[in-house]
Amino acid sequence: MYIRAIQMNRPTHAVIIGAGLSGLACAYHLKKAGIDFTILEASDDVGGRVRSDVVDGFVLDRGFQVLLTAYPEARELLDYDQLRLKHFIPGAMVRYNGEFHTVADPWRRPSDCLKSVFNPIGTLQDKLLIGKLRQNVTAGPLMSLYQRKEQSTLERLRDFGFSNNIIDRFFRPFFGGVFFDKSLSTSSKMFDFTFRMFASGDTSLPTGGMGAISRQLADKVGASKVQFNCRVSEIQENSVILDDGAVIQTDAIVVATEGPESARLLNKEVVSKMRSVRCLYFAADKAPMTTPILVLNGEESELINNLCIPSNVNESYAPAGKHLISISVVGRDDLPDEGLHKAVLTQLHSWYGKEVLNWKHLRTYNIKFGLPDYTVPALGEVERPARIERGIYVCGDHRDTASIQGALSSGKRAAQALIEDFEATVKTVAS
Repeated sequence: MYIRAIQMNRPTHAVIIGAGLSGLACAYHLKKAGIDFTILEASDDVGGRVRSDVVDGFVLDRGFQVLLTAYPEARELLDYDQLRLKHFIPGAMVRYNGEFHTVADPWRRPSDCLKSVFNPIGTLQDKLLIGKLRQNVTAGPLMSLYQRKEQSTLERLRDFGFSNNIIDRFFRPFFGGVFFDKSLSTSSKMFDFTFRMFASGDTSLPTGGMGAISRQLADKVGASKVQFNCRVSEIQENSVILDDGAVIQTDAIVVATEGPESARLLNKEVVSKMRSVRCLYFAADKAPMTTPILVLNGEESELINNLCIPSNVNESYAPAGKHLISISVVGRDDLPDEGLHKAVLTQLHSWYGKEVLNWKHLRTYNIKFGLPDYTVPALGEVERPARIERGIYVCGDHRDTASIQGALSSGKRAAQALIEDFEATVKTVAS
C-alpha cells in the first residue's frame, strides 16, 4: 500500500483525534500554552454528540440535551452571553394516574410550592427530604463528592429515606433520562454530582441549539486547526495513520473519541459498556403546553421516558408560529423505527388527544453510544488519568463524569499531562 507522508516539522506539535467537546477543550488549553496542534475529525463538523441539525427550519439536537450552567469547566471555557441561553423552569411536570402534576423547586419557584405539596408524587416526608438532599450535595467542594462511598443511585435514594413512590414517579424517569438508566444502577457519585449541578445553576438551551457550544469552542481554538472527514485507522508511536494511508508525524497524540473508538485506537479497554437512547422529534402548529418545563412519565408501563418542547424554552428551535416536540425513549432498542414511532404516537394521543395526529415527524435519532455505562463500581476513581504513556493521551466523558463537565474536564487534564511531558523533555534537553 502506498503511504503518503505528511511531515509536521515543528518542535512541539500534537495531533488530537476527535473534535468533540473533550478534543476541543484539550486544544483550547494547548493553544493557551503555545503548543501547536492539528485536530482530526472523522465526520463533517465539530461537536461529536453535541451537534445540532436543521430540518425544515427546526433545530434538532442529536438527542435531548441541556447545558447546566453550574458546570465549572463550562463557566471557564464558554461565553454564556454569546450563547444567548434560555432557561427551563426548575422542576418537572410528572404524568401519573392519567394526569399531570407539578414537582417544583421550592428554592427558586416558591409560588409553585402548594402544587408540589398536595400532589401524589411522593409523600410530604419525601418533599422535605429533597431539601435535605440538596443541602447534602451542595455542601463543601465538588471534589468531596467524589470521595464518598460508592453505591447505586437507587441504594443512595433508599438509604436517604425516600419512598418507592417518589423514586418510581420522579427520580426514576428524571435521572433515568439523564443517565439513560431507568434501573438507577448508575453510581451514586454520578448522581450526587448531577443533582448538585441542577441545584446550583440553570438548566438551559443555547440559541441555535446545543451545537452552538461546540461551534463556540471551535472558534476559540481556530477553525483552520480542524481537518474534517479524516478517519484514523491506527496510531503508532509518533504517528497517526489515516484510512486513506496518509501518515501524520507528530510529537504527541491525544485520543478524544467516544469510548469504543478510543478502545479500538488504543488497543485497550477504556470503558466497559455504553448506554443508548432514542430521540424522536415532531413539528406542531400548536404546543400541548406553553410552560418551559420538562415532562416526565411517572407511569411505569408506558414507553416515553420524558418529553420536552425546546421551542418553549428557546424560540430559536422552531420557525415562527411553529413548535418543536422532543421525545426520549430509554431501553427500547428492540423496536424498529416504524414500531417505535407508532407506539409513541399512541401514548401521546392518550396524553394530549387527537391533536397529536397533526404533528409531523421530523426525525428519529438512535444514539447507540449515548453515555458511558456507569453501573457501580464504575466510578471508584472519577477523574481517571489522561496519560496512557509519554506521548499518548486520552480524554472524553468516559474518563470523568458522563457530562459536558466531564468531557471538558478530561480534555483539560489531557492537555495538562501533555504540557508537563513537553516541559520535562525541554528541561532534559537543556540540561
